[in-house]
Amino acid sequence: MAEAAQNLPPIQDIFDPNSRAYMENPVPQCLALAERGPIVWYEPWQAWIVTRMEDIMRCWKEEPLSSDFYDWEFAPPRPPEDEWSNFERAMIGHSLLAEQDHHRLVRRVTAPAFSRNVVDAIQSKIEPEVKKLFDELGTPEVFDYKQEIAFHIPFISITRMVGIPEKYWPEIKQVILTFTEAWNPTISDEQREAARQDSNRAIDIIKKVIDERRAAPEQDDFLSTLLRIEQENEKFEEGDIITLILALIGAGADTTLVAQQWSVYALLKNDRAQIAKALASPDAFSNAFCEINRWGVSSKMGFARYAPRDMEFMGEQLRKGVMVLMMPHLKDYNPQYYEDPETFDVERTFNPDVMFGYGPRYCIGAALAKRQLFLTLSELFTRFPNVELAEEPERDETDHNAVVFKRLLLKTNIQ
Repeated sequence: MAEAAQNLPPIQDIFDPNSRAYMENPVPQCLALAERGPIVWYEPWQAWIVTRMEDIMRCWKEEPLSSDFYDWEFAPPRPPEDEWSNFERAMIGHSLLAEQDHHRLVRRVTAPAFSRNVVDAIQSKIEPEVKKLFDELGTPEVFDYKQEIAFHIPFISITRMVGIPEKYWPEIKQVILTFTEAWNPTISDEQREAARQDSNRAIDIIKKVIDERRAAPEQDDFLSTLLRIEQENEKFEEGDIITLILALIGAGADTTLVAQQWSVYALLKNDRAQIAKALASPDAFSNAFCEINRWGVSSKMGFARYAPRDMEFMGEQLRKGVMVLMMPHLKDYNPQYYEDPETFDVERTFNPDVMFGYGPRYCIGAALAKRQLFLTLSELFTRFPNVELAEEPERDETDHNAVVFKRLLLKTNIQ
C-alpha cells in the first residue's frame, strides 16, 4: 500500500479548483480527489479534505471540530475584548462563531422566523419587486441575465425581506459583495481586512435600523420578528440579531447570485420539459434546485472547520488549528450516490437533502433562498417562454468561492 501511495501523482496535479480545467469541467477532478480516500491532505491549502458524504454528515451532526474562524492556525489573533470593533462584538460569541450550546439556542428560538408561513408572507413582499424588475427590463432581443436580473435579487431581499429601509441601501451595498470574504481562509490579509471594515460600516447601519425599529416595533418583516424573539429570550441578544442579518444579506447574497446563474443555465442547457416540472410549485422547485446544484458542481472549496486541539480525527492526527474542509460536492457525479449522474432530472430523489448542510449547522435561511429563486425563475419563463442561451457563457476565474459566469446572455425570442 505504501509503495502504491508513493506512485500516486501529487494531489495538486489531480485537483486544482483554481485551474481552467476545473472551471470548464470540475467532475473529473472531484472524482479523482474522492478516490484518494476518505480524508486527504491538500498541501496547497494546508488542510485536510473530508471526501465522503457519510463522514461529512457525521461531522456536521456531532460537531467534533470548531466552526470558529479564529481557531484556524493561520487566522489573525483573536482580539481582546477591549479592542473589539462592531465586527468582533457581533461575531464573537454569536451565531456564526457561537459555541455549540449558544448556536443551538439561536437556532431553536429563531425557528419561527423561518417558518413556512413567514416564507409565504415574505413572498408577497418580494414578488411585486421581481415583477417590477422585469417590467424595467422590457422585451429586449438579448440581455445579460446576470447583470440585469440576478445581481439585483439580493438587494430586493434586503429591502423587502429583512426590513432594512431603502434609504440605507447605498451605504450598505458593499458588504453584499465582500461579507463572506471576511471568513474565507484562502484570500489575502489585505482583502480580509477590507471585508471586515465593510462589515463594520454595515453593522453601524444595522444598529441604527434596530434603534429605529425598537421605536416603531409593529412592522411585518424579519427584523421585527427577531426583535420580538429578543424580548422573549434572555440569552438571545442584539449581537445574534446582527449576525443573522449579516448572514442573510452577505452570505445569502453571495450564494443567491451563484444560484441564480446556475439555475437558469441548467434549465436552458437541458431538456426543456424539465422547466415546467421544476417550476410546478415551490416544493417542486425546492427539489429541483438540489438537482441544479448537483448537476452544476459550482463549488470550489466547501465548508471549513478547524481542529480545536491536537486530536485524532478519522484515523489521522490533527494538530491544533489545522483546517478541515467538508466537500459534499465531490459526490455529485459519483454513481455510488446517484444513478445515471450525467442525466439532469429535477424529480431525482434526494434523501437526505444536504445541499444546505445537515444537522445543527443546517442553513437556517435555505427556504428563503429557494423561494426567491422560484419567484425569479417563474417570472423569467412566464415573460419569455421561448428564452434560450444566446451563447455558451465564459467562466469567471476571479471568483474566490465558486464557478460562475462572466455574463449570461439570453435570447428572448419575442415574436
